Amino acid sequence: MPHEEPSWYKVVRVKVIGFYPRLSSKAGVFYFLERYRVAKTHKGRHKKAKRHRDIGVKKIRLFFLLCASVPLFLCACLFSLLSLNFLLLTSAFAEPPQRIVSLAPSTTEILFAAGLGNKIVGVTTFCDYPEEAKSKPKIGGMSNPSMEAVISLKPDIVIMTTDGNPKAFEQRLISMNIRTYVFRARTIAQLPDGIRRLGQEIEEEDKFNKLALDIKGALNDLQKGVQAGNKKVLFMIWPEPLMVAGPGTAIHDAIHLLGAINIAGDAKIQYPKYSIEEIVHRSPDIIFIGKAYGMDMQKTAVGLLSRISYIPAVKNNNVYYVSDHLYRLGPRIIPGIKELAGYLNK
Repeated sequence: MPHEEPSWYKVVRVKVIGFYPRLSSKAGVFYFLERYRVAKTHKGRHKKAKRHRDIGVKKIRLFFLLCASVPLFLCACLFSLLSLNFLLLTSAFAEPPQRIVSLAPSTTEILFAAGLGNKIVGVTTFCDYPEEAKSKPKIGGMSNPSMEAVISLKPDIVIMTTDGNPKAFEQRLISMNIRTYVFRARTIAQLPDGIRRLGQEIEEEDKFNKLALDIKGALNDLQKGVQAGNKKVLFMIWPEPLMVAGPGTAIHDAIHLLGAINIAGDAKIQYPKYSIEEIVHRSPDIIFIGKAYGMDMQKTAVGLLSRISYIPAVKNNNVYYVSDHLYRLGPRIIPGIKELAGYLNK
């Protein structure tokens, strides 16, 4: 009797190697079906895992896309708001300004000289020329104007200068959609062009061009007609304590234009303080003493002049009391220069 294999061995043969003499066909089919089922199950799990992984990647991409889109959206909104604001401002500024606030005596004089006094609705407490300027509403000083006073006048434009008006005040006006213009001329040579630019800004080119042309022509005539022969000049702004006109001032420009030498022209600031020793050392040929508001400068300067009585200007009676025309960079510089020229020609 042939040796019979145990039942567990049959199972091993069928399950593992898929062969048994009497069950080989059925066992083979079973084996391959089982392998197919297992492979399909693994493949399904792999697809499911891949699908979950793809979904995670898409979510991450979407997240970063949203993060990148938010700043672009905000920038687009900001650009739209700025564009709208610009359109509103340009439409508001389309008409020539009818209500002008001047924050400097020099620009006030220029506006009056050009014939726009009737459009000025506010000036500083220092704007005292021409006489009509004194009756205009006051908005405070040059360095400390009142924002409330300016706003209450409802100006179409506020005219400022680079010399005396705070930059922060201009920025506050702009932030409140109040139109501003900064007059940037700082020397006599720059004045005619500065006047033309101001006329363009307030759309009064004809009046301002004429004023600029008159000033330019007068300056050319003065420069050709007078030569002071390198005389040394000192211009006193205030005698006690002694303050003089230095570089970067209209006074310095006028002295230079007339061919004279400003002995304080090498100072570091516009209005330096001087000592008696420095005056003696520099030994000016001519001394000009400018007018001061509410002061008798002849009486005020007596003490100073007595201490420098031996220098050429005092000894030769070449000390002259002059107007304040050259204190402001405006139309009155022409009579101011003519006044100095008259004394230099003596």
